[in-house]
Amino acid sequence: MASVPVIPDSYNHVLAELECLDPLLSALRLDSSRLKCTCIDVSKRWLALGSSGGGLNLIQKDGWKQRLFLTHKEGAISRVACCLHDEDYVAVATSQGLVVVWELNQERRGKPERIYVSSEHKGRKVTALCWDTAALRVFVGDHVGKVSAIKINTSKQGKAAATFVMFPVQIITTVDSRVVQLDYLDGRLLISSLTRTYLCDTEREKFWKIGNKERDGEFGACFFPVGKNSGNQQPLIYCARPGSRMWEVNFDGEVQSTHQFKQLLSSPPLPVVTLRQDPHYTGSSCSPQSLSFPKLLYLTEHCVVTWTERGIYIFLPQSLQVLLWSEVKDIQDIAVHKSELFCLHTNGKVVHLSLLLVDRCVERLMRRGFWTLAARVSCLFQNSIVSCRARKNLPLDKLKHLKSQLDASTQQDLIVQLEELIAKLEPLDSACSSRRSSISSHESFSVLDSGIYRVISRRGSQSDEDSCSLHSQTFSEDERLKEFPAHHEDEQLELENVSHASVVVEADRNETFLPFSIPLSFRSPSPLVSLQAVKESVSSFVRKTTEKIGTLHISPESRGKHEAKDDEQLPELTLNPVASPQEEKELEPQNCQLPEEDRLRDLRAATAETMYSESPRSESSVCIPSLSLVGLRLCLEINTCISSGLSISEITCHSPVALAMESEDMLKILKLLHDLGPWDDSPLLLAHAQRLYEKFGETALRPLIKFHPSILPSDIKQLCRNDPAHFLAYLDSLVKSKPEDKRPFLLRSLLQPESVRLDWLCLAVSHDAPQRANTVDEEGNPRPRSHLFTWGYSQLILLLIKLPADFVMKEKMADICKSHGFWPGYLFLCLELDRRIEAFTNIVHLDDLSLLNGEDGSIPETIEEWKFVLHLAQNHSTASHQHSPQNGNAVSNGGPSCPDCITVENVALLLAKAIGPNRALPLLQECGLTLELSERFTGVCEILRIAEKRQRALIQSMLERCDRFLWSQQA
Repeated sequence: MASVPVIPDSYNHVLAELECLDPLLSALRLDSSRLKCTCIDVSKRWLALGSSGGGLNLIQKDGWKQRLFLTHKEGAISRVACCLHDEDYVAVATSQGLVVVWELNQERRGKPERIYVSSEHKGRKVTALCWDTAALRVFVGDHVGKVSAIKINTSKQGKAAATFVMFPVQIITTVDSRVVQLDYLDGRLLISSLTRTYLCDTEREKFWKIGNKERDGEFGACFFPVGKNSGNQQPLIYCARPGSRMWEVNFDGEVQSTHQFKQLLSSPPLPVVTLRQDPHYTGSSCSPQSLSFPKLLYLTEHCVVTWTERGIYIFLPQSLQVLLWSEVKDIQDIAVHKSELFCLHTNGKVVHLSLLLVDRCVERLMRRGFWTLAARVSCLFQNSIVSCRARKNLPLDKLKHLKSQLDASTQQDLIVQLEELIAKLEPLDSACSSRRSSISSHESFSVLDSGIYRVISRRGSQSDEDSCSLHSQTFSEDERLKEFPAHHEDEQLELENVSHASVVVEADRNETFLPFSIPLSFRSPSPLVSLQAVKESVSSFVRKTTEKIGTLHISPESRGKHEAKDDEQLPELTLNPVASPQEEKELEPQNCQLPEEDRLRDLRAATAETMYSESPRSESSVCIPSLSLVGLRLCLEINTCISSGLSISEITCHSPVALAMESEDMLKILKLLHDLGPWDDSPLLLAHAQRLYEKFGETALRPLIKFHPSILPSDIKQLCRNDPAHFLAYLDSLVKSKPEDKRPFLLRSLLQPESVRLDWLCLAVSHDAPQRANTVDEEGNPRPRSHLFTWGYSQLILLLIKLPADFVMKEKMADICKSHGFWPGYLFLCLELDRRIEAFTNIVHLDDLSLLNGEDGSIPETIEEWKFVLHLAQNHSTASHQHSPQNGNAVSNGGPSCPDCITVENVALLLAKAIGPNRALPLLQECGLTLELSERFTGVCEILRIAEKRQRALIQSMLERCDRFLWSQQA
């Protein structure tokens, strides 16, 4: 049987179509040749479908039961928007440019009524509708750039409805081109046009342009609300840019960073889980996708969804990740609510997709009886199914039940694939389950506020050996879980609406599900009976754990000695396994060196303290050790190995990780290390990391970022001292694993001592970098456009140089960047060190006008700086003309063939935009450069003068209107 490509474990979400809306569209007669769906919106209660005949269908999402039909004589419905904070209101735009606001009157069980009709955009095409998030106000944008707001007053507002409203429609602004998307949050309106994005404070009536660089085409923008536990953090804004990029913008409209997803989108598309066809995955990477995102929509927490004519894309922009992308053709529009996506296709068809974790998707398919599809999804996403989180939701018995539902005669290949998946799934933490079963078979217990365990014995229970099956363990735990109010189902349901990052955290937190943390309420039995039960259960626990790690060299004498200590210490409640100095001296191996002896002694004491905690006795409860499974397991391994005379390297050779190390499955080894955590500062983890690196090389370093700060970059640098490039890969992955706003804090905490910054910077500019001959000429100056070369660790380099440092450190970093030709960093440092003349000189050598128009202060600020740049441009143009005489004046004067080059005319145009044409011309005449300017410069200056006059006239007109309005109010 041919092998089937398996989706990597980094993808654990999927888009699933769990119900088909074709029958609904057929019932609404929206699948005919005469009528079709033209627009869509969704809220918590309603699915709104506008039709080409002028009708609006509102269908209740709960069971698709109730339906409202609203008719319009003003033409087809082009846009629809449901009010999210009050679902009794909906706004529609018609093909004639009218905007109609409806009150549904569902609370009073009355008929829907039109409460306002706006003709402000009549004769134009309404391209965007958006509701205020708190008030009854609708924002409208059209194809010429006009944006208005409709203030609604209804009987629900009580006294406010009786007030006289002079201007129910307010003109917000008119932007330069068609409105592509509107979004609103906390008093601010986001307007995305064909050329740029604008931010409007609707309360103070202030406007900002986001960024300086324009664009040309349909690019969306959306607000990115903060989570509930984010404190005082403000929301973010994401703006689409050409080439699969996004700007991350703060709530004040300042661009923080640019996210590039082009290379990340070279991964193959994930299949959409649907009943229409079997999921298919090729596994072969495609070329990087340079896309334009027509809209950006906020989806659940931390996700942004967009689409093109090729497919749907879901990003985690804060962590610069592609959660998934799937091929879905011919999408006209998408409406989202939490994790639901309703996709409107160009042919009027509507598809309902849900963003789900893979295991939740399989579980839902099984619940609905779609056995074949559930099996195919399980086999495709088997790497995710094997993960610990998924194994909790899809245990072994469910997958075996799924296999039993397949037809052996027609689905043999699928059964074989499912059997291979089942073979990879051992019972989840089987050793821990058997130990839980042995303990719970004897007693139940609860944890008091003081940390004391209250124990009750179960008389007549079966022995350890009789109750170690997986079924009996599950059944007994289910019985115990019924004794207290469980919240796990609610948490699992909420998991569908949380981000990928929060799911990972939740999985880590619940990795070892033990009854020690479950509070159970019952009476305490006799202390002697409880103590005897604890003694037996711990003895059974020790025995089974010893059998699990039976490869350790444990002598019968030492084992008997440990059991004797247990028998002696438990009844007397003097639980302190730390040996006396004399005993430690007897246990120390004679052939070990002193440093390793100290480490072993400290480690032994630390694990002993982790195992046990002494508490005062009580009449109603029994004071027993506060057990930690990981601490007890480590203590058993380390203490036993120390008593047997083993060193740390020998301990790692005889640990459970060493057994897994014999296999070639690196992921399995890493998972085992993760399950044995938390490691804190254990030297065992570093020893295991060294063995992983020796076995798998660089590929084993990147996953080790999950063990930070137990493993520090200094440890990794020591491991790969023979290959510094491997250390760079680890450091880069560690930094990128954090959200962008957290990366500087992390990197600064790692720079101890401060001098390592220069070492790391030298490494970063020396590896995965262009040749120095390609960036620096013979005279040491930058080669033209060499700042556009790709540097593998450019993000890490920029982080290092942008961190606060003293003047001497900044100068040393500037010298390093200049010597290696990393010009973006060098220009930044020159501006930061106030070496502006040097920065302008290098910008002219780089021959890129955009560097003079940046947001980092690189534009000239004084007249003297403008004169200096103009003379540099003149010399540069002359030199270029001498080297390329065949290019003529078009090159030297900065004609249309080189609009981004550093030429006199281009710099002069930049000067005219900065200080105005009336001030720029005298300065150019003073420098004697007017003869080198073409008619293009004169024409642009005339346009700038006209724009200034219109702007002044508009401001004057607005002031006069405000003045008349204020006088009318006083009258």
